[in-house]
Amino acid sequence: MWEDIKDLSSFLAEFLIEKGLDADVAHFLNMLVNIAVVFILWYIIHLVMKRILLTAFQRFTNKTKTTFDDYLVKSNFPKYVSNIFPLLLLILTVPVVFEEYPKLLGVFEKLVNIYIIILTVLIARSLLRTTTNYMKRHERYHDKPIESYTQVLMIVFWSIGLIFIFSEITGRSVIGFLISLGAASAIILFIFKDTILGFVASIQVSVNDIVRIGDWITFSKYGADGFVTEINLATVRVQNWDNTYTTIPTYNLIADSFHNWRGMQESPGRRIKRSLNIKQNSIRFVNDEDIAKFEEFGLIAPYIKQRQEEINEYNRKLGVNKKHLLNGRHQTNLGIFRNYALAYLKSHPQIHQEMTMMVRHLPPTTQGIPVEIYCFSADKRWEFYEAITADIFDHLIAAVPYFDLQLFESPSGDDIVKALKSYSSTSDNSQPEMAIDKSKRLE
Repeated sequence: MWEDIKDLSSFLAEFLIEKGLDADVAHFLNMLVNIAVVFILWYIIHLVMKRILLTAFQRFTNKTKTTFDDYLVKSNFPKYVSNIFPLLLLILTVPVVFEEYPKLLGVFEKLVNIYIIILTVLIARSLLRTTTNYMKRHERYHDKPIESYTQVLMIVFWSIGLIFIFSEITGRSVIGFLISLGAASAIILFIFKDTILGFVASIQVSVNDIVRIGDWITFSKYGADGFVTEINLATVRVQNWDNTYTTIPTYNLIADSFHNWRGMQESPGRRIKRSLNIKQNSIRFVNDEDIAKFEEFGLIAPYIKQRQEEINEYNRKLGVNKKHLLNGRHQTNLGIFRNYALAYLKSHPQIHQEMTMMVRHLPPTTQGIPVEIYCFSADKRWEFYEAITADIFDHLIAAVPYFDLQLFESPSGDDIVKALKSYSSTSDNSQPEMAIDKSKRLE
């Protein structure tokens, strides 16, 4: 059979020589025709096998319940495998086509070998992508940086492929090339520094469970504030709240500090921590009339009654002079407001009652005394969390004047204009009186 193929390939050359054409020209034309025939056969076999394999895989995937074969089709595995059969045609025909031209035969054999290496890497990449996509759909691997390991393996596959391609082109052995490569390792390390750092960082991120896909992170240095959508060898991709994307070098997750909100997401509540600034000159002791008024506020009526009884008993035992409120113990309007705010939080249906809850003073500032509300909302979703926070502070801000307290607020332009008008009006009214006093002194 092999002899028949050789005879068929040289048929045109023999025919042209018999017709009186020069032998070299006849063999050259025979080679060109053989190349055209092989190319046409290669193209036909490629199309036929591609159609057959794609159809077969599609029918097979429709009948099976597993999704692994579906991912094989999506990763072009049948397409790459279909190239094996045209490749066999090239392996069989190239030595015959270029039999009369050993130099061209060597070149085309190298090209065929390079084609084999590239096709092998593409098939391996397809299988690797299929495995990655199949694993990512399982809950167990959903938040793992599988892409990082996939990219590392792909770099290994392509590196090996390039080594064999270089060996095929230069004619040097693979071992000799690796020895030469070792001498240039310093240059390679410099070139692939980011890749190596990213690879090490991705392993640390995975092993130490620093970041998972789906985590909400805040990285001020890169302007990232949103959910992690992808972790690969070189970068971490974050979808921000405004639907923009930020890419962060994977190594920087190890080298720099960032904020991961996973603890909040996994906890039963989300923290509310905000302050009201109270004017210090509005804070005072309360008298019996104030106590009677505050006892009408349902949320703190039991507290005021119990607290006042304790204070009265204390003052009675010490014989405190009640003429001045400074003597003995007395409640303040700010203290009563703090307990009112705490009682309001305890009665709020959207505040988690089993987590930390308090209303406290912070150190006084030039903007008054900060009264901090510290609690946890039961609903962690952003829009509901903000609504709960706003609802609490809407109520407390409106409640402050009921306790004869004032909130600090920097004066606006209108406040300054009103103050100047008031001062001007007072000055105008006092000028006649000053003139009369002056005339009297002159008399």
